[in-house]
Formats: sequence, structure tokens, C-alpha cells
Amino acid sequence: MKSSTTGNRHSPPAWTGLRSACTSVLVLTVLWTAGSRAQEPAQGAGTEPLASIRAAAQSYIKGLLPKTPGGSTVTVGALDSRLRLARCPQPLNAVLPVGMQLQARVSVGVSCAGPVHWMLYVPVTIETTINVLVLSHAVARETHLTAADVTVEMRKTAGPGTAYLGAPAELANRTVRRPLAAGTVLTADMFAPDLIIRRGQEVTLLSSEGSIEVRAGGRAMNDGAAGSRIQVQNLSSLRVVEGVVQSADIVRVAW
Repeated sequence: MKSSTTGNRHSPPAWTGLRSACTSVLVLTVLWTAGSRAQEPAQGAGTEPLASIRAAAQSYIKGLLPKTPGGSTVTVGALDSRLRLARCPQPLNAVLPVGMQLQARVSVGVSCAGPVHWMLYVPVTIETTINVLVLSHAVARETHLTAADVTVEMRKTAGPGTAYLGAPAELANRTVRRPLAAGTVLTADMFAPDLIIRRGQEVTLLSSEGSIEVRAGGRAMNDGAAGSRIQVQNLSSLRVVEGVVQSADIVRVAW
């Protein structure tokens, strides 16, 4: 009896080992969980917020848009919520890709210049509320329009609005390229500039530097609109030079 009672007071070696192992596993689990939770804020703090990237793209495009009475709307597309980019310690850079012009839909490159380096292309949509010219009636090709042919309306347009004609005065020196229906909103590409110099026409060659100005007679070698470049033959030297059409009878050439 004494021997049996003594044996019950002490745990068997197998039970002692199992209890120690369970305790170790429990301690490791608690430590791992606590460590993981402690790391979560640090990971968030080291990631660039997607809202900052979108804001950089929006601010950049707004800075490029011309001021209009109706204003512009710049909408930035959603970004993948799984993106994890290192936080940039300096202001983000934003730029349009080389060769891309402002239009209704553009991609803006947002980047961090260092010490971490990354770039992300962000989709942006542009809408602008501006005055536009709306054709009151159908017109034929090669028509010269006047204020009587159009009405001025304020409309929301796709893009920055620079392609649209907004005042009747802008119809001057333009010819309609193709037939247009009533209600057409007029854009610059629907017109060809009027030719104000014709091939074979005698013109004045004008060259100047500072207060010194030299004029000579010339003959146009091709047709030209205001601001276009044409070739002109100097009537004295017979030399052919290139110049810019300044008016209906003057071509400006380099000194």
C-alpha cells in the first residue's frame, strides 16, 4: 500500500515529456502570433498608398489643362488593390509618355525617383465643359462659314476641349473640308486653312534682323496658307529660298 501511494504522487516520465512539448508549442504559437501582429503596422507604413498615386496623376493632368469657364473633370481609373509599392520618401513624379498628347483618355506615368525606384501607369479620363460652335444647317464642301451659320452652346466634351472651335471669329480664313450635317459640333480638323498666296504669284521677300530690314521681289513656287512654309524664287538672284507666309503678299525668310 505504501509503495502504491508513493507511485501516485509522481507523474510518469512519458506524461511529463508530453506536457513539456505541449507547453513549448503553445509558447511558440503565442510568440509567432504576437510577432505577426507587430509586423502588420510596419508593412503598411512601408507601402505607398494607392490614393497618393492616383492623386499625383490627377494633379498633374489638371495642371496641364487650359482654364475654361465651365471647368474640367479629371477622373482617375481604379488601381489593383493588391499592388504593394515601396513608400516613396519624396514627392511622386508624374509625366505623360513620350509622344502622347492630351486627349480624352491618357495614361500617366507615376514614379518614385529614389532611393526606391518604381513606375506605374495610371489611366485617366478627361472631360471639359466649354463653348462650342454648332452648325445651324447642313453645308457643302469648300463652304466659308460665318456667325450666321452657327450657334454658340456650352457643352461637356471629351478631352481638353482644344480641338473645338468656340467663337465665330475662329471661322475666318477656313474652308470646310467635307459636307457637314446640321447639328455638327465644329472642330478644327473639319476645316482647311484658306490659301492666301498662289503659285506663280509675285510676292515680297522680307528679311530682318534687329532694326535692319531687307525686301526683295520674289515669285511663289507653290500655294500657301497663312503661317505655312513655301518656296519662293528671288527675282534678282533667281535663287529659290524657303519662307513663312506672313500675309497675302509677304513671305518672311531667314536673314
